[in-house]
Amino acid sequence: MLVRDAKALAGQWVLQEAVNLHGFQGAFYHGSVNELADGALYPTSSDLDICVALDSEEVPPKPGKFPYHGVLLEVSYVSWDEVCSPEKVLAQYHLAGSFRGPSIILDPSGKLTQVQAVVSANFPKEQWVRKRCQHAMCRILHGLMFDKDAALPDQVNAWLFPAGITTHVLLVAGLKNPTVRKRFVSARKLLADYGFMHFYPELLDLLGCTYLTPQQVEQGLQLLEVVFDLAKEVPNPPFFFASDVSDGARHIAIDGSRDLISTGSHREAVFWILATLCRCHKILAFGGSPEALAKADQSLWDFLGLLGIESRADIAAAQARVKAILPEVWEVAEGIIEKNGDIIR
Repeated sequence: MLVRDAKALAGQWVLQEAVNLHGFQGAFYHGSVNELADGALYPTSSDLDICVALDSEEVPPKPGKFPYHGVLLEVSYVSWDEVCSPEKVLAQYHLAGSFRGPSIILDPSGKLTQVQAVVSANFPKEQWVRKRCQHAMCRILHGLMFDKDAALPDQVNAWLFPAGITTHVLLVAGLKNPTVRKRFVSARKLLADYGFMHFYPELLDLLGCTYLTPQQVEQGLQLLEVVFDLAKEVPNPPFFFASDVSDGARHIAIDGSRDLISTGSHREAVFWILATLCRCHKILAFGGSPEALAKADQSLWDFLGLLGIESRADIAAAQARVKAILPEVWEVAEGIIEKNGDIIR
């Protein structure tokens, strides 16, 4: 399927379904699809992200991933308040990139299109690049809240996702898309391009995967496969990420990770394998059998063991390493901003 055809299907869904939502204000393409040429083949290991803006006191939970006429859509809801002004969009690192170019699917009032035009003109200005880098840094600090009584997956995520957002600080500084699953792949290329490759092993060290072999990461993926197949059978788990653990999304979590391993990016695959393993664990804790949950628990600890994590105290120590590296992350981000000729001073 070509990118233009996938986009057309996304637009069809918006016209048939999203417009009927209470408070509908508009919809736009989100994430990596905005970087793809319309005539290119749509990647088989990706979904197509849509954001639907709702003027509502309380935004409902996102529908997540679901197949639609041959394309896997991922739909999220955003509050109209988040996107109603260019200044608000320009300061949010996870949203601004989706307004950098033409991305509006439907805009009844015309306001989203006006916002997009202003964001596009101001996106590369240094003041806004720095604000978005600061926003990503704040996300890291907010995520580093360790609750010693929290469930194991929540403790892991309070280390894993802040560690992963360090790549987003750098990608934002480089005017690159802060992608989710391939964030470490993108950060590696960015650092190489800007002469900061010496810093990349330090980012991998945050995950404990610097010296892992492809065989070890494949072993971790095999652990995930078993638990994934158990978790996808749990009916109606009440989690925003539940659609990521389904037959329709298997080609992303499992096949996409295996593609990374086979192409030499095995260490870069670790982030999403572990994130998905944690999600499977939470789903099975909600509605799985005791045997399935025990399997998930053992698999999670086995994978953590590959990363040098043997106890909850080790997770807390890994969190501390993320916090300690933040001054260096900011220094490298500053260096990228300084060297980036596309940034408007």
